[in-house]
Formats: sequence, C-alpha cells, structure tokens
Amino acid sequence: QVQLVDSGGALVQAGDSLRLSCAASGGTFRYLSMGWFRQAPGKEREFVAAINWNGNRAYYQDSVKGRFTISRDNDKKMVYLQMNSLKPEDTAVYYCHARHVYGSDFWGQGTQVTVSS
Repeated sequence: QVQLVDSGGALVQAGDSLRLSCAASGGTFRYLSMGWFRQAPGKEREFVAAINWNGNRAYYQDSVKGRFTISRDNDKKMVYLQMNSLKPEDTAVYYCHARHVYGSDFWGQGTQVTVSS
C-alpha cells in the first residue's frame, strides 16, 4: 500500500516563500497522480494543485496560479509544492495526495503552513 509523508510547513511572513515536500513509499511512483490539498480552520478541505504521472501536466486552483508550482521527482519518489509570494489566506494544513492508476486514493498526515501579516 502507498504511504505518504508530507513536510516543510512553517510559520512565515507574507511575501515569503516555502517548499513543501511529500515522500511516497510502498508503490510504483509513476503509477500515481500526485497533488496537494489544504484545509484552513473552520473551512472544508480544498484542492490546491495536481500533477500527472510523468510531470508534464499540472493543474492549479485559481487563487494560487502563478505563485505556486507543483513538481515531482520520480527517481526520488517525491512531490513538491513551491509556494512563492505567500499570503495570510494561504494559512492552512496542507495535505499531500496520491491517486493510483487503479483508482485508490492516499493521503499524507498534513503539514501546517502559517502566513503572518
């Protein structure tokens, strides 16, 4: 079974940059479409970004487009979320997500990102 461990969250100031990482194990990484979701206090979990199996297609929520970049390294079995020009409204717990080609979904434990004004 696939296991995901996400990390890299921190307390930063508005305008700062941060890179989140997600390490995958227990499966064939190239069979996974990868993504990031986030959940702010009192709000539902929302989609942030996704990337296909070979890394040549990416999708973003409109609010992060142009600021965030998702990438993957299939040799290292890692996925990243580079976050630039962070805003207070980006504050949330960020979750790594994987969707297997066979249809199963997997989640990381979450990592806290806090952006102060």
